[in-house]
Amino acid sequence: MSIDRDLYTAEQVRRIDRAAIDGLGIPGIELMRRAAAAAFASVRRRWPAARRLVVLAGAGNNGGDAFLLGALALREGFAVDAIALTEASTGEASAAREAFLAAGGSIALAGQGIELPDADVHVDGLFGSGLARDVDGVARTLIEALNARRANVLALDIPSGLDADRGVPRGVAVRADATVCFVGWKRGLFTTDGADCCGARELATLDIPASAFDGIAADAQLLGNDVFDALPPRRANSNKGSYGHVLVVGGDHGFGGAVRLCAAAALRSGAGLVSAATRASHVAAFNAALPEAMARGVEAKADLDALLARASVLALGPGLGQGEWSRALFDAALATAKPCVVDADALNLFAHSSRPLGAMRVITPHPGEAARLLGCDVATIQSDRFRAARELARRHDAIAVLKGSGSLVAAPDGRVAVCPWGNPGMASGGMGDVLTGVIAALLAQGLPAWEAACLGVAAHARAGDLAAADGGQRGLLASDLLPPLRRVLNGFER
Repeated sequence: MSIDRDLYTAEQVRRIDRAAIDGLGIPGIELMRRAAAAAFASVRRRWPAARRLVVLAGAGNNGGDAFLLGALALREGFAVDAIALTEASTGEASAAREAFLAAGGSIALAGQGIELPDADVHVDGLFGSGLARDVDGVARTLIEALNARRANVLALDIPSGLDADRGVPRGVAVRADATVCFVGWKRGLFTTDGADCCGARELATLDIPASAFDGIAADAQLLGNDVFDALPPRRANSNKGSYGHVLVVGGDHGFGGAVRLCAAAALRSGAGLVSAATRASHVAAFNAALPEAMARGVEAKADLDALLARASVLALGPGLGQGEWSRALFDAALATAKPCVVDADALNLFAHSSRPLGAMRVITPHPGEAARLLGCDVATIQSDRFRAARELARRHDAIAVLKGSGSLVAAPDGRVAVCPWGNPGMASGGMGDVLTGVIAALLAQGLPAWEAACLGVAAHARAGDLAAADGGQRGLLASDLLPPLRRVLNGFER
């Protein structure tokens, strides 16, 4: 168990809670006290000058956590306003409500006309991970008012309204500055809208013993720094042939830049040799911009055969197009059964193909390409990215990288890894071509497909973060990732 990286569904966390309460004898109200203490400590650490809080409390345990936090704050001399969704709390949250009143607090009932008081920090305890419906009525009005204020907001366990499993709002969701997640990470905090809603994330395990987690295998896992240990040190007695030969196949008329970006990324990620099979009209510009790689003009399948024979790994799809030339190269490349990264236009061609992929193949779709591969729409993909990534891997018997906020790497056996790095500046043209080159280079250096995909996604995202730190996210170019990629993969930026 790696609690700081394990990701659970809401149902799994409920089972852990029950194991702690029923099996280990930890009262539920005690878990609430621990949650409140952890959250209050976060308030004091993040906003040390804060002296006035507004506590928003729902009827259930999430509201109980909020009331106990409010009681702690009152005892520490804070001014605390509390707004509750209901006149009474349920279960053990009722005792928390009484504790807040006993500490000198008063509670206002939320209504359509209520206005949020000013405060240094607003504490969101409206809904927890058990929310199973869209937010409506007074609760929706309260969340919308909170989001409109641009106030400091701390969410308890999960931002209210965010689906804990899927990372999508149930109609509307709180946009917090920070979220203290209790017991174990909920997987929805790390993909789709999770980052936008959570802000800074921290985990409070509430000192629940490890035995409460026994028999509950995490649904997914965050990528961690150990992923960068996958590449062994290079031996002194080696040469360019020791590190594989990547062949980038793509670049139809007008798309030569995609091939060049992919090839440059493969070189920066350590491939010993990199070639490109592209339209003849792109060769001169390619060779002038990237003399370390070898570009060849390919106008027919016969021109490609000799290049395929020399390559050890293929990067198929950057700028490939979908015409007759594109289909001929696509068919010839997949027929080799060589390790391959399939991206971009190759994925669109693959969506209409009956060709199998196999164990050493990696597909890297964005949500639109994933929708075409699974025969659905983008909204369906984004509504449950975990399910979509697993289905992509299972259906195509390949490692699937579902790109986006919180990129997912899925294997046919059901494993899923989630990337915690990356930034919105990477939403620009050419980023996918760079990722394809990175993963292809790692395959060429001998990594299995799962390890290559996980390391490739992590290195690509970390390089994006480093590039954004030098000038900001807006205007970030795919080529800006190339210098930091080298540093990341050589361990200089751990």
